[in-house]
Amino acid sequence: MLVSVLASGSEGNSTYVETEDAKILIDAGMNTKYLKTKLSELEVDTKEIDYVIMTHTHHDHTGALKTFLKRNPAKLVATENMLKELEDIKDYENIIINPDSLEIGKTTVKPFKTSHDAIDSRGYLIEDKTSSLVYMTDTGYLNQKYFEMLSNKNIYIMEANHDVEMLINGSYPKWLKSRILSDHGHLSNNAAGFYLSKLIGPNTKKVILAHLSKENNTEDEAVRTVKKTLKEYEIDFEDIIVAKQRDKTEGIKA
Repeated sequence: MLVSVLASGSEGNSTYVETEDAKILIDAGMNTKYLKTKLSELEVDTKEIDYVIMTHTHHDHTGALKTFLKRNPAKLVATENMLKELEDIKDYENIIINPDSLEIGKTTVKPFKTSHDAIDSRGYLIEDKTSSLVYMTDTGYLNQKYFEMLSNKNIYIMEANHDVEMLINGSYPKWLKSRILSDHGHLSNNAAGFYLSKLIGPNTKKVILAHLSKENNTEDEAVRTVKKTLKEYEIDFEDIIVAKQRDKTEGIKA
């Protein structure tokens, strides 16, 4: 399995996952030109993408979707409720609606519920015969019933949206601060560290912190806080990087 976060943040989000069986995009934010450029840096043509799997319908995750699907023959994986909100692609014919689990050869794509102010928001566990990825952003919390299912995987892409003190003392209006801090908002650095402490195991190779706020976080603060929180739970894990808004991560092998 090869994983690269192509873009992550409030401007747009998309992640490339390649297994022996399929080439997958998680979300299609930003714009098609950007996605084409970043995929080409991985020596992947957009027409090679087999599936686009949606986490939710907010614009920063769907901004390129209509044009991307118009130009490329990928299958779209979404729920019926998502499609009701994506009016501009309602006539797209190549759609897989709300699978509990998607089997692609020896690759399995399993959604799990997240808690965000978007209908049917979800994260994903993607596994093939030798490797595994957990993708979880845009959520206020993770239900503990998923801990066992998501534990001890190779790669975690985990939201670390904000530093709580920076957010509280920052310039955002009160209503927006309340939204971000709510159970339907975004994970703080501390929350990311807590959930990772429940999930990281001997098989874990890499953690990618994602969806960082430009105003209420920094890369250094996110990594420092997550590592500090992990150590509080007696977990010494150092291989943590940060996904950027306008640059892809390296191609990471699980």
